[in-house]
Amino acid sequence: MSGPYFDPEYENLSIRINPPRVSVDNASCSDSTLVKVDSMNKPGILLEVVQILTDLDLIITKAYISSDGGWFMDVFHVTDQNGKKVTDSKTTEHIEKALGPKGQAADWIKSWPGKRVGLHPAGDHTAVELIGRDRPGLLSEIFAVLADLHFNISAAEVWTHKTRIACVLYVNDDTTYRAVDDHSRLSLMEEQLKNVLGGEDDDQVAHTSFSMGFTHVDRRLHQMMFADRDYEGVGATEVEYPPPLKPKIFVGRCEEKGYSVVTVKCKDRPKLMFDIVCTLTDMQYVVFHATIGSDGPYASQEYYVRHMDGCTLNMEGEKDRVIKCLEAAIQRRVCEGLSLELCAKDRVGLLSEVTRVLRENGLSVMRAGVSTVGEKAKNVFYVRDSSGNPVDMKTIEALRKEIGRTMMLNVKKSPANAKVPHEARGWAKTSFFFGSLLEKFLP
Repeated sequence: MSGPYFDPEYENLSIRINPPRVSVDNASCSDSTLVKVDSMNKPGILLEVVQILTDLDLIITKAYISSDGGWFMDVFHVTDQNGKKVTDSKTTEHIEKALGPKGQAADWIKSWPGKRVGLHPAGDHTAVELIGRDRPGLLSEIFAVLADLHFNISAAEVWTHKTRIACVLYVNDDTTYRAVDDHSRLSLMEEQLKNVLGGEDDDQVAHTSFSMGFTHVDRRLHQMMFADRDYEGVGATEVEYPPPLKPKIFVGRCEEKGYSVVTVKCKDRPKLMFDIVCTLTDMQYVVFHATIGSDGPYASQEYYVRHMDGCTLNMEGEKDRVIKCLEAAIQRRVCEGLSLELCAKDRVGLLSEVTRVLRENGLSVMRAGVSTVGEKAKNVFYVRDSSGNPVDMKTIEALRKEIGRTMMLNVKKSPANAKVPHEARGWAKTSFFFGSLLEKFLP
């Protein structure tokens, strides 16, 4: 005889009886908005909440987390991108809907057209994931291949770290603007992208996989680079970051409660908490308590964690791995140098043309975000000199003259970045999945 039967719906009964309670409070704090979440505890709930607040372009300045037992209680101090309270009634309404009872998230997404949720507005697309060895001009070659094969890039996100590059590209047919499921076209795309990514010097054969699912794009990029073991810097010289940029991470122990304590101190920036919580979650650590704060330009974050199996971090090797993975997660999004914001009427081949101009002017793309809203393309490129030196402003002026005739260009400066290491050897892989982004995102 089999074991006793448990109705699978029983597990969700408590959540249905006690749905999440969300409040947005603008009265209790003088310089930030308080977002309070009380809910039945469930795996991954902290990442889910932080992810939603981050997708709404909110800055988390402080947070207090407690999820011992069966209940989850959060208090987040948030501001808008300008450091002001969140007073827009539409935004506060969306916060309450997105974090509220299950089912309201669908209405929230539909009622905010054009909002970047997870990455970009919903659309019919084929999603292509690429990871491989980075080199000057690589992104230009990738975009040129897709343009030559008559694929339109409606959205993209590109990260580089320790000589590796990871991309998530949303493409469709440049005539019908529909997702492409023709296997002959996809096979041709796969073959040509492998050639571009792999090159003749790579020791291992490129890998390809297909997926029908959808994961939040920033989380997916973290997962791709984590699987690529970029935190080990295989075949690369370690980057020597200036002291203000190098994270200080410690792993201790709370003997009384049986937790491991992960402490992170580093330069503060948007999405920092998301990157840390995402990495801990994907490494299968559960956050029971946390305190998040900032002191001027620096952030201090403390997490009380256990592994999903209930164990703490006892082995030195395990502690070192957590420290390296968190350092990598923090540094993947750090792009000191210049950012180029371009806005233009969307057209096929636009990205291929822009990245070609960047390459011809001796610039390498460290990170990029591409989105299309209606007929308008909005692109952000974080660039550096291909030789690792600061970008010469004469180069930027030449770029303005060449690109400025057809699109708006805004240049922003940041402190000089550390030297970038030489190219590393490694393997590359490509994967695809199909369907509507909206359908895959909704529960």
